[in-house]
Amino acid sequence: EDVHESGVPACVDVVRRRWEKSGGAPVYLSIDIDVLDPSIAPGTGTPEYGGLLAHQLLQFIRGLKGLPIVAADVVEVAPAYDHAGITSMAAANIMLEQIALISSCMDLDGFDT
Repeated sequence: EDVHESGVPACVDVVRRRWEKSGGAPVYLSIDIDVLDPSIAPGTGTPEYGGLLAHQLLQFIRGLKGLPIVAADVVEVAPAYDHAGITSMAAANIMLEQIALISSCMDLDGFDT
């Protein structure tokens, strides 16, 4: 609901403010696939009608660039409910975005400080 009411940039700002309050701690990014609308990702055990669209989630993930993301995952994909494979495809694309995000905060010696 926050994304639909306030927009993606406002939600990214909330995450950044919480990260600043943490004193700059490393970030673990976990995306539950059921945050997406069932029209985008039906293959989950707990579909959320009215969830995010793919472009909103991608905008959110890309908005986290610059945070010290040290690890990430995508959870709650249920292949038994994913008859057309679109949830798995969405999860794979989300994971690719997460890897790119982690890579963007690394230099040759490890993580930038």
